[in-house]
Amino acid sequence: MSAVLLDHFRPPLSVRRHWHAFHNAWATYLASGLNENLPEGYFAEPNVQFGIEIDIAAFEEEGLTEAKQVAAHGKPQASSIGTIDRWTPPAPSQTIPFTPISEIVEVLVYNSDAGPTLAGAIELVSPANKDRAAHRNAFVAKCQSLLQSGVGLMVVDVVTDRSFNLHDQLMAHIAPGAPPLEAPLYAVSYRSVDRDGSPVLDLWHQSLQVGEALPTMPLWLRGGLCMPVDFMAAYDRTCREQRVPT
Repeated sequence: MSAVLLDHFRPPLSVRRHWHAFHNAWATYLASGLNENLPEGYFAEPNVQFGIEIDIAAFEEEGLTEAKQVAAHGKPQASSIGTIDRWTPPAPSQTIPFTPISEIVEVLVYNSDAGPTLAGAIELVSPANKDRAAHRNAFVAKCQSLLQSGVGLMVVDVVTDRSFNLHDQLMAHIAPGAPPLEAPLYAVSYRSVDRDGSPVLDLWHQSLQVGEALPTMPLWLRGGLCMPVDFMAAYDRTCREQRVPT
């Protein structure tokens, strides 16, 4: 078991263990810890996706299949879900480059009183979120959208092999002039709230260091509920369950 943060992105640990497997498990145990304390009507679940790609070939293959049916039979053939004789959209007016978030490691907290409604999110930064401008912009846009929707947000960056500060870029978008965090590794909790008739953004930030303990941070959920997130407890459990050498 580790009592401090390890460097998962540089040797010797990076060649002994896969960081993405560790982050996957860490998100799971963070969600488990939250579920032990969340009140009735709330639940947390991890959402981890790596290497998301739109399978354009599948769409092209579908179009080719229909074209072959028309060539062979003179018209599209019926399928198990009904006829595929349908309106065909025109070609796009414009096609431009677009980069979705390629890697997602997060814990989502929902309020299930009126159907699952997103109330809070913990975003664990991955190397791909920081490796190029398009990926950084996509990550920041997602965080900005969550905050503007009133969702409680926490961003945790323990990636040591990329130096870009995503929190500072987020602040440049939503609060120009805010002082930079000036920390390569960090955890920041954000709360969007209306105070005295004016919307404000509360922040709790903590610098992180390899070789030091991880903090307990507040996760503010939509509606005002605040939950403590014990990052060290979940991290220790992940090290233990994954047999990470410390």
